[in-house]
Amino acid sequence: ERNKIYIEVCEAKIGSEYFEEKIVQTFSGAAKTKEVQCETIAVAEKGMVVTPWDLDNPLDASGAEPAETEEPKSPAGKSSTSPTAGEQGEAGAVPSATASSIALAESAAPARSPEEQECHSGAILTSAKLQQDLVVMERILMENIFQPKLAVYRQIPVLIEPVVTSDTEAEEDEEDEDEDEEEKQEEAAEAAEGPAEGAGPRLELLWSYRCDLTRGHSVSSMAWNKVNPDLLAVGYREFVSRGKKKGLACCWSLKNPMWPERIFRCEHGVTAVDFSRARPHLLAVGTASGRVAVYDVRSRQDSALLDSSASLNKHKGPVWQLKWVEQEGGATAGDKEERLMCISGDGRMTQWFIQQRLDCSDVMQIKRTESEKKKSPGERERKSERPLSQQAAGMCFDFHPKDTDIFLAGTEEGHIYCCSCSGEEQILGTYRGHEGPVYKVAWNPSSTDMFLSCSADWSILLWHRDSHSPLLTFTSVTAFVHDIKWAPQSALIFAAVNEERVEIWDLSVSIFDPVLCWAGSPEGNLSSLLFARNAECLLLGDSCGQVGVWLLPSLAVPSTHQV
Repeated sequence: ERNKIYIEVCEAKIGSEYFEEKIVQTFSGAAKTKEVQCETIAVAEKGMVVTPWDLDNPLDASGAEPAETEEPKSPAGKSSTSPTAGEQGEAGAVPSATASSIALAESAAPARSPEEQECHSGAILTSAKLQQDLVVMERILMENIFQPKLAVYRQIPVLIEPVVTSDTEAEEDEEDEDEDEEEKQEEAAEAAEGPAEGAGPRLELLWSYRCDLTRGHSVSSMAWNKVNPDLLAVGYREFVSRGKKKGLACCWSLKNPMWPERIFRCEHGVTAVDFSRARPHLLAVGTASGRVAVYDVRSRQDSALLDSSASLNKHKGPVWQLKWVEQEGGATAGDKEERLMCISGDGRMTQWFIQQRLDCSDVMQIKRTESEKKKSPGERERKSERPLSQQAAGMCFDFHPKDTDIFLAGTEEGHIYCCSCSGEEQILGTYRGHEGPVYKVAWNPSSTDMFLSCSADWSILLWHRDSHSPLLTFTSVTAFVHDIKWAPQSALIFAAVNEERVEIWDLSVSIFDPVLCWAGSPEGNLSSLLFARNAECLLLGDSCGQVGVWLLPSLAVPSTHQV
């Protein structure tokens, strides 16, 4: 209708003098871009070798073989071969034809639906073969990233990749090498003149065991595997006990410092970890709730192999320390049996038996004591002690390196007890010297009559087994001393960590000042330390959830007569 009206209007204006016909160009509208999301079209190239056999026996588009006429069988019961293959006598053509026919059949097969492709991709991603290949690839990447640091740790040469350069670049490199040699000569001359003011031995950070999972936790304890020196167990708990974050027990490997090999989650903070020596795959874990659990690190499952939750004698306080100890008690004389020892805040020292379930028996109960009268510091205090009804919380223990029947136990009230696992009189002696809780005690591995203790009273004490007063007192800063360890290769060197720094003491150099002080963690407070078993390194754990591996400087090892 509108077109008819328009035609009529145009016809009416033909004779008008005001109407003139002209041609005009109109602009087209702006083009709009519309994006559509779809699956990418996979393109693959395929190639094959076609033999005369394939030309004589083509396949149809559906991939099915063409119908063949039945031929009479030979007297031997075997079907006669194709005339082409038989006349030419090409024995190797038959398997080639079979393989190419299969390839043709695969290429001619219908495409999979998206659901089938998704199921197939999911099966590939969850396959054990892919997981193993990814682990190998991860190991290769970690080795490329940390190779210089790991080489220093293992005391092997660092691999340097050769650089291919042109002639002009080679000349520039030679000039740079000459300048480097001059700088080295100047540094050697300065070193020969004498150390600069304030210079001394330093710790060098190689790498840190940390990840997003451990951030916000505090490192409470560390333990090496007794068989594999590259496997480290670390216990994590909340830095400030508020009960919001769960505990973690992680197994780290030198092959991957960026993510733990095993992760065991606990309902409460982990306070102690230790590997078994007789069964190195067993990891014992103690928590702040008094729970003791044994995990099998060979399994990737998060559940514990054995648990003390069902035990009637379970601890009612935090398990501050646990350790696997070999003691005589086997079927034959001289045979040693490994037992799990724990000390807890409920005042009990227990040994755990691994059977169908985890159960324990008390080794001793620590009682609070007070003296009848004030004694001189060097006088023995045995018979004058009378136990009170209230039990003293146990904080730490350490068994004698030679006689595993004797151990030291530190308490919250600041006392150290020398005890025996067998005999009528369990407490052999009491050592009083600390004014705060004793956090760690450690026998000297070489001079087995000496031991160290550290406390919240900012001090480190050196004791002799036969003297009930400390021989030496080491105090450098006003901070809690959380952990101490003797150096594995020296009887006069030990390390200690407080809230501010780590200290290395060498008694052959000075008994007043440490030979090395280093603020190992600028982000948080240091909480624990551990010497490496097969390297000159020190491991430091802090309140931010990271364990730093630090290279120790070369310290002089004393001779045997100094011990």
